[in-house]
Amino acid sequence: MSRSDLTGRNAPAEARVTRPLALTRAAVDRAAHHRLDEAWLAAAWSHPSTRVLVVSGGQVLVEETEDGRTELVMVPSFDAPPSENHRYFLGTDADGVSYFALQKDTLPGRMDDAARPAGLREVGGLLSERDAGLMVHAVALENWQRMHRFCSRCGERTVIAAAGHVRRCPACGAEHYPRTDPAVIMLVTDDQDRALLGRQLHWPEGRFSTLAGFVEPGESLEQAVAREVLEESGVRVGEVSYVASQPWPFPSSLMLGFTARATTSQIQVDGEEIHEARWFSRDDLRKGIESGEILPPSGISIAARLIELWYGKPLPAAPRQP
Repeated sequence: MSRSDLTGRNAPAEARVTRPLALTRAAVDRAAHHRLDEAWLAAAWSHPSTRVLVVSGGQVLVEETEDGRTELVMVPSFDAPPSENHRYFLGTDADGVSYFALQKDTLPGRMDDAARPAGLREVGGLLSERDAGLMVHAVALENWQRMHRFCSRCGERTVIAAAGHVRRCPACGAEHYPRTDPAVIMLVTDDQDRALLGRQLHWPEGRFSTLAGFVEPGESLEQAVAREVLEESGVRVGEVSYVASQPWPFPSSLMLGFTARATTSQIQVDGEEIHEARWFSRDDLRKGIESGEILPPSGISIAARLIELWYGKPLPAAPRQP
């Protein structure tokens, strides 16, 4: 499917330009070549320009500035709470500033009460490129570290290495690396150029989004797209085209975005993952969102971008809640 087909032949040129996805933005070099250099890491940690953020349960501290921006709360390393065993190197910026994350059981308190805890779903789209990239990196590492403390080969407790990017087993010598689970997410259209959107049972009433699912072992991405669409909606697809990807550390996914062209149109939902699915024309979707009947997906999700590419411009704003 060509980009002109996806956005509609009469869509304005600017609608075909893909803006950076909220969780793919980054302005810090991960500088992976420093992760095994203990002397360099120690010097970087001790440098007065180094900044540290604390992460706990997928949340960090953020604060609003006087000019309305949302920023990560970061402190110099000498003000950071002790946590040498869970110190993760995140990288350096163009000015030579080094960034670390500390994993803690709870977030530290702030005496000035200016900061508040927040997760990626809430603030991922509000942060700057630097802060968004740092938070995604830190949250993803924390999720992996908390869930993979023991060796999958022998069961021994592993130790942290490579500045938080490896876990080593002291018993059998195995090395374990951060896990990323590939998941496909797709905007399916039919021969009438309608979009197939579905709703999961646990979502708020009226929330519709693109279909998605995990890639299975021994399966190509295109095969995963076709299988997931068929399993969830009963619709068969033919041509599949890649669009973009985004990290999705909830807890450890990489979302791979596609478009797909349906070869059948009859819907039969699985009733488990998808509770309801419908074909939407652009007019259907616009009227549904403007009336409040339809709730589009979160702005930080690649799902929203896939729908916008088909829609031809940013989705209309939902009505304000009283």
